[in-house]
Amino acid sequence: MDLATVIGMLGGIGFIVMAMILGGDLMMFMDVPAVLIVFGGTLFVVLSQFTLGQFFGAGKIAGKAFMFKIDTPDELIEKIVEMADSARKGGFLALEEAEIGNPFMQKGVDMLVDGHDIEVVRETLVKDISMTTERHQFGASIFKGMGDVAPAMGMIGTLIGLVAMLSNMDDPKAIGPAMAVALLTTLYGAFMANVICLPIASKLNNRLEEEKLNQKLILDGIVGIADGQNPRVIEGILKNYLASSKRSNGEEE
Repeated sequence: MDLATVIGMLGGIGFIVMAMILGGDLMMFMDVPAVLIVFGGTLFVVLSQFTLGQFFGAGKIAGKAFMFKIDTPDELIEKIVEMADSARKGGFLALEEAEIGNPFMQKGVDMLVDGHDIEVVRETLVKDISMTTERHQFGASIFKGMGDVAPAMGMIGTLIGLVAMLSNMDDPKAIGPAMAVALLTTLYGAFMANVICLPIASKLNNRLEEEKLNQKLILDGIVGIADGQNPRVIEGILKNYLASSKRSNGEEE
């Protein structure tokens, strides 16, 4: 579980709710028409921008903002160097016995074991990186779209509330509910965009960059193994993917 996402989002929601409670009755911030305009309107407007499959698939992708396990570059480098050493001693067939937990790495190793040409392996893995990036970008773009649409729906709700209020100036009892819709839709729109949707979109983009970096590292490692490079040379090349501080520490050790 990504504690930063959970703590950050719950903390943000918690402080907002706390401010509402301290400001008076929490129920005065609840309004059904405002909820329908902002939350319902936003979902359906964003749905119109994508296919049904893309829209409903975004929920699964959003889980990566909260539950996401990824190999560290150090772990990947260690595994690749170990496999490079095995391949130099026993050929590509020796990699059949390797225990590989990363599906992308497993795919590349399987292609080497099956005897595919290195260019075929490279093109296949590059295409895999591209397709994975495209799928994840769709998920992030859906939440980014919600973050863009929600404030606009809040503004629409505000205009509806103002029209209703101005149309009932002769009825003081109708002014209050109309004004509530006008103000709460703006609040709901800002809340949905800045507390929920945009943070999820940003976290998904961060996850995408982390995964893409790992895949590029693995690709360079697989190519190095296929070329028969010395394991220490491969390790030196792959350490370029590490932060300079980690790289220095590794060289000192």
